[in-house]
Amino acid sequence: MSAPRSLVIVDAANVVGSVPDGWWRDRRGAAERLRDALVPYASDGLPGLPGPVDLVLVVEGRARGVAPVPGVRVEAAPGSGDDRITELAAEAAAGPSPRPCLVVTADRELRRRVEAYGARCAGPRTVRPGR
Repeated sequence: MSAPRSLVIVDAANVVGSVPDGWWRDRRGAAERLRDALVPYASDGLPGLPGPVDLVLVVEGRARGVAPVPGVRVEAAPGSGDDRITELAAEAAAGPSPRPCLVVTADRELRRRVEAYGARCAGPRTVRPGR
């Protein structure tokens, strides 16, 4: 039996907010641009995490309604995006075959929460190189 694919969870609000490029004028559009930029990582992987990986973009607030695309699942958090990200990390850690999990965020408190479930964390530049 092969090892389960790694799960990469991207904190859309935090990653989008890491670059002051006017994202606040169109939060949904900014989340859609991030979603589209994530697509190659699904097959190629990330630094230190070979592909293919399962990519989940967690959106909240005005970014809800962003549709998934092939390679990127979109989760609209019913409340706090951080709570949904923590739930996803906990699900990845559960069961007889835990999945490797990487959470992309700069949020220190969120990092603490997901690391309690064994998730690794990386900053926004992991998926927004050169920005």
